[in-house]
Amino acid sequence: MSIGTNELLSYLNQLLNSKDIKDYCPNGLQVEGKPEIQRVVSGVTACQALVDRAADEKADAILVHHGYFWKGEPAEVVGMKKRRLQQLLKHDINLFAYHLPLDVHPELGNNAQLAKLMGWQFEGAVEPSDPACPLVTGRLTEPMSCEDFSSLLEQRLQRRLVCRVDGLNDIKRVAWCTGGGQGFIDRAAQLGVDAFITGEVSEPTIHSAREQGIAFFAAGHHATERYGAKALGEHLASHFGLDVQFIDIDSPA
Repeated sequence: MSIGTNELLSYLNQLLNSKDIKDYCPNGLQVEGKPEIQRVVSGVTACQALVDRAADEKADAILVHHGYFWKGEPAEVVGMKKRRLQQLLKHDINLFAYHLPLDVHPELGNNAQLAKLMGWQFEGAVEPSDPACPLVTGRLTEPMSCEDFSSLLEQRLQRRLVCRVDGLNDIKRVAWCTGGGQGFIDRAAQLGVDAFITGEVSEPTIHSAREQGIAFFAAGHHATERYGAKALGEHLASHFGLDVQFIDIDSPA
Protein backbone atom coordinates (compact mmCIF):
# COMPACT_ATOMS: atom_id res chain seq x y z
CA MET A 1 0.00 0.00 0.00
CA SER A 2 1.04 3.59 -0.56
CA ILE A 3 -0.25 7.05 0.31
CA GLY A 4 0.34 10.51 -1.11
CA THR A 5 2.77 12.65 0.83
CA ASN A 6 0.26 15.48 1.23
CA GLU A 7 -2.46 13.05 2.32
CA LEU A 8 -0.20 11.58 4.98
CA LEU A 9 0.81 15.06 6.14
CA SER A 10 -2.82 16.10 6.50
CA TYR A 11 -3.64 12.95 8.45
CA LEU A 12 -0.69 13.33 10.83
CA ASN A 13 -1.35 17.02 11.45
CA GLN A 14 -4.95 16.29 12.36
CA LEU A 15 -4.14 13.20 14.44
CA LEU A 16 -1.49 15.02 16.47
CA ASN A 17 -3.33 18.37 16.65
CA SER A 18 -0.14 20.09 15.54
CA LYS A 19 -1.75 23.37 14.44
CA ASP A 20 -2.88 24.15 18.01
CA ILE A 21 0.48 23.44 19.67
CA LYS A 22 3.08 26.19 19.85
CA ASP A 23 6.54 24.66 19.56
CA TYR A 24 10.24 25.40 19.14
CA CYS A 25 10.43 23.93 15.65
CA PRO A 26 8.17 23.32 12.64
CA ASN A 27 5.97 20.25 13.07
CA GLY A 28 4.96 18.24 10.04
CA LEU A 29 6.79 17.87 6.74
CA GLN A 30 10.21 19.43 7.25
CA VAL A 31 11.87 18.18 4.07
CA GLU A 32 9.85 17.26 0.97
CA GLY A 33 10.68 14.10 -0.95
CA LYS A 34 8.74 11.65 -3.11
CA PRO A 35 5.05 12.39 -3.79
CA GLU A 36 4.04 8.81 -2.88
CA ILE A 37 5.03 6.97 0.28
CA GLN A 38 5.10 3.22 0.78
CA ARG A 39 8.11 2.53 3.00
CA VAL A 40 8.68 4.52 6.21
CA VAL A 41 11.51 4.49 8.72
CA SER A 42 10.63 5.83 12.17
CA GLY A 43 13.10 6.81 14.86
CA VAL A 44 13.73 9.21 17.72
CA THR A 45 16.10 11.70 16.09
CA ALA A 46 16.85 12.52 12.46
CA CYS A 47 20.60 12.14 12.97
CA GLN A 48 22.95 11.25 10.13
CA ALA A 49 22.97 7.58 11.12
CA LEU A 50 19.18 7.33 10.86
CA VAL A 51 19.11 9.19 7.54
CA ASP A 52 21.79 6.86 6.15
CA ARG A 53 19.90 3.77 7.35
CA ALA A 54 16.71 5.08 5.75
CA ALA A 55 18.55 5.54 2.47
CA ASP A 56 19.92 1.99 2.72
CA GLU A 57 16.39 0.70 3.36
CA LYS A 58 15.12 2.66 0.33
CA ALA A 59 12.59 4.45 2.53
CA ASP A 60 10.26 7.02 1.05
CA ALA A 61 9.89 8.85 4.36
CA ILE A 62 11.41 9.24 7.81
CA LEU A 63 9.18 9.92 10.82
CA VAL A 64 10.87 11.25 13.96
CA HIS A 65 10.35 13.11 17.22
CA HIS A 66 13.49 15.26 16.95
CA GLY A 67 13.77 16.83 13.51
CA TYR A 68 15.46 19.99 12.27
CA PHE A 69 15.18 23.80 12.20
CA TRP A 70 15.04 24.49 15.93
CA LYS A 71 14.35 28.01 17.16
CA GLY A 72 17.59 29.90 17.68
CA GLU A 73 19.84 27.52 15.76
CA PRO A 74 22.17 28.89 13.04
CA ALA A 75 20.35 29.23 9.72
CA GLU A 76 23.32 28.42 7.48
CA VAL A 77 23.17 25.08 5.66
CA VAL A 78 26.78 24.03 6.27
CA GLY A 79 28.65 21.13 7.84
CA MET A 80 26.46 18.62 9.68
CA LYS A 81 23.21 20.26 8.55
CA LYS A 82 24.34 20.27 4.91
CA ARG A 83 25.29 16.59 5.00
CA ARG A 84 21.98 15.52 6.53
CA LEU A 85 19.88 17.53 4.09
CA GLN A 86 22.05 16.48 1.16
CA GLN A 87 21.42 12.81 1.90
CA LEU A 88 17.66 13.34 2.22
CA LEU A 89 17.46 15.29 -1.03
CA LYS A 90 19.76 12.90 -2.89
CA HIS A 91 17.44 9.98 -2.11
CA ASP A 92 14.22 12.02 -2.33
CA ILE A 93 13.21 11.07 1.23
CA ASN A 94 10.44 12.96 3.03
CA LEU A 95 11.18 13.99 6.61
CA PHE A 96 8.24 14.24 8.99
CA ALA A 97 8.95 15.48 12.51
CA TYR A 98 6.63 16.05 15.45
CA HIS A 99 8.08 17.36 18.70
CA LEU A 100 5.59 18.49 21.38
CA PRO A 101 2.62 17.02 19.48
CA LEU A 102 4.26 13.60 19.83
CA ASP A 103 5.01 14.15 23.51
CA VAL A 104 1.46 14.98 24.50
CA HIS A 105 -0.80 12.77 22.36
CA PRO A 106 -2.99 10.89 24.89
CA GLU A 107 -2.50 7.48 23.22
CA LEU A 108 0.51 7.53 20.90
CA GLY A 109 2.60 10.18 22.63
CA ASN A 110 5.84 9.66 24.51
CA ASN A 111 4.23 10.30 27.90
CA ALA A 112 1.36 7.91 27.28
CA GLN A 113 3.65 5.23 25.85
CA LEU A 114 6.01 5.47 28.83
CA ALA A 115 3.04 4.91 31.13
CA LYS A 116 2.02 1.89 29.06
CA LEU A 117 5.54 0.46 29.21
CA MET A 118 5.78 0.97 32.97
CA GLY A 119 2.25 -0.17 33.79
CA TRP A 120 1.21 3.17 35.31
CA GLN A 121 -2.43 4.23 35.35
CA PHE A 122 -2.39 7.30 33.09
CA GLU A 123 -4.44 10.20 34.53
CA GLY A 124 -3.66 12.85 31.90
CA ALA A 125 -2.18 16.31 31.51
CA VAL A 126 -1.76 18.59 34.51
CA GLU A 127 -3.11 21.48 32.40
CA PRO A 128 -5.83 19.93 30.20
CA SER A 129 -6.77 23.32 28.75
CA ASP A 130 -3.24 23.70 27.35
CA PRO A 131 -2.73 21.34 24.37
CA ALA A 132 1.05 21.73 24.66
CA CYS A 133 1.30 20.79 28.36
CA PRO A 134 3.87 17.97 28.61
CA LEU A 135 3.54 17.32 32.36
CA VAL A 136 1.23 14.42 33.21
CA THR A 137 0.28 12.37 36.25
CA GLY A 138 -0.62 8.78 37.00
CA ARG A 139 -0.76 6.10 39.66
CA LEU A 140 0.97 2.82 40.33
CA THR A 141 -1.18 -0.27 40.71
CA GLU A 142 0.64 -0.96 43.99
CA PRO A 143 2.96 1.19 46.15
CA MET A 144 6.68 0.65 45.58
CA SER A 145 9.83 1.59 47.44
CA CYS A 146 12.23 3.96 45.68
CA GLU A 147 14.69 1.09 45.31
CA ASP A 148 12.16 -1.20 43.62
CA PHE A 149 10.85 1.63 41.46
CA SER A 150 14.38 2.44 40.32
CA SER A 151 15.07 -1.19 39.45
CA LEU A 152 11.85 -1.46 37.45
CA LEU A 153 12.66 1.69 35.47
CA GLU A 154 16.08 0.34 34.56
CA GLN A 155 14.65 -3.05 33.64
CA ARG A 156 11.87 -1.71 31.42
CA LEU A 157 13.99 1.00 29.76
CA GLN A 158 16.97 -1.35 29.43
CA ARG A 159 19.52 1.16 30.66
CA ARG A 160 20.90 2.54 33.91
CA LEU A 161 19.38 5.68 35.38
CA VAL A 162 21.16 8.98 34.81
CA CYS A 163 20.29 10.18 38.30
CA ARG A 164 18.14 9.25 41.31
CA VAL A 165 17.05 11.05 44.45
CA ASP A 166 14.98 9.07 46.95
CA GLY A 167 11.90 10.69 48.43
CA LEU A 168 10.35 10.53 51.86
CA ASN A 169 7.59 8.06 51.05
CA ASP A 170 6.86 4.91 49.11
CA ILE A 171 5.77 5.73 45.58
CA LYS A 172 2.05 5.62 44.80
CA ARG A 173 1.33 8.63 42.59
CA VAL A 174 3.76 9.94 40.00
CA ALA A 175 4.23 12.85 37.60
CA TRP A 176 6.42 12.67 34.53
CA CYS A 177 7.57 14.44 31.40
CA THR A 178 9.72 12.51 28.95
CA GLY A 179 12.91 13.99 27.53
CA GLY A 180 14.25 17.26 28.93
CA GLY A 181 11.51 17.93 31.46
CA GLN A 182 13.54 18.48 34.63
CA GLY A 183 12.27 22.05 34.90
CA PHE A 184 8.84 20.72 35.88
CA ILE A 185 9.99 19.26 39.19
CA ASP A 186 8.66 22.13 41.30
CA ARG A 187 5.25 21.91 39.62
CA ALA A 188 5.26 18.17 40.24
CA ALA A 189 6.08 18.72 43.91
CA GLN A 190 3.17 21.16 44.20
CA LEU A 191 0.85 18.42 42.98
CA GLY A 192 1.76 16.27 45.98
CA VAL A 193 3.00 13.30 43.98
CA ASP A 194 5.53 10.91 45.46
CA ALA A 195 7.90 10.88 42.48
CA PHE A 196 8.79 12.81 39.35
CA ILE A 197 10.31 11.08 36.32
CA THR A 198 11.94 12.67 33.29
CA GLY A 199 14.89 12.12 30.99
CA GLU A 200 17.47 14.68 32.06
CA VAL A 201 18.76 16.40 35.19
CA SER A 202 20.13 19.87 35.95
CA GLU A 203 22.03 20.98 39.04
CA PRO A 204 19.04 22.75 40.69
CA THR A 205 16.86 19.67 40.16
CA ILE A 206 18.71 17.76 42.87
CA HIS A 207 18.19 20.43 45.49
CA SER A 208 14.50 20.82 44.59
CA ALA A 209 13.96 17.10 45.03
CA ARG A 210 15.85 16.88 48.32
CA GLU A 211 14.28 19.95 49.89
CA GLN A 212 10.72 19.12 48.85
CA GLY A 213 10.92 15.43 49.75
CA ILE A 214 9.94 14.19 46.30
CA ALA A 215 11.64 11.23 44.67
CA PHE A 216 13.32 12.10 41.37
CA PHE A 217 14.45 9.84 38.54
CA ALA A 218 16.28 10.97 35.41
CA ALA A 219 16.09 7.99 33.10
CA GLY A 220 17.61 9.38 29.89
CA HIS A 221 16.22 11.70 27.24
CA HIS A 222 16.50 9.12 24.48
CA ALA A 223 15.47 6.21 26.67
CA THR A 224 12.21 7.86 27.73
CA GLU A 225 11.36 8.97 24.20
CA ARG A 226 11.91 5.79 22.21
CA TYR A 227 8.26 4.91 22.20
CA GLY A 228 6.18 7.71 20.64
CA ALA A 229 7.64 7.56 17.14
CA LYS A 230 7.53 3.77 17.28
CA ALA A 231 3.86 3.75 18.29
CA LEU A 232 2.97 6.35 15.66
CA GLY A 233 4.74 4.32 12.98
CA GLU A 234 2.90 1.17 14.03
CA HIS A 235 -0.36 3.10 13.86
CA LEU A 236 0.38 4.18 10.29
CA ALA A 237 1.27 0.62 9.33
CA SER A 238 -2.03 -0.63 10.69
CA HIS A 239 -4.19 2.24 9.41
CA PHE A 240 -2.75 2.62 5.91
CA GLY A 241 -0.98 -0.69 5.32
CA LEU A 242 2.40 1.03 4.99
CA ASP A 243 5.73 -0.75 5.38
CA VAL A 244 7.08 0.84 8.57
CA GLN A 245 10.35 -0.03 10.32
CA PHE A 246 11.45 1.48 13.64
CA ILE A 247 15.23 1.95 13.81
CA ASP A 248 16.68 2.84 17.20
CA ILE A 249 19.92 4.77 16.92
CA ASP A 250 20.89 4.58 20.58
CA SER A 251 22.12 7.53 22.59
CA PRO A 252 23.33 7.53 26.22
CA ALA A 253 21.93 11.04 26.78
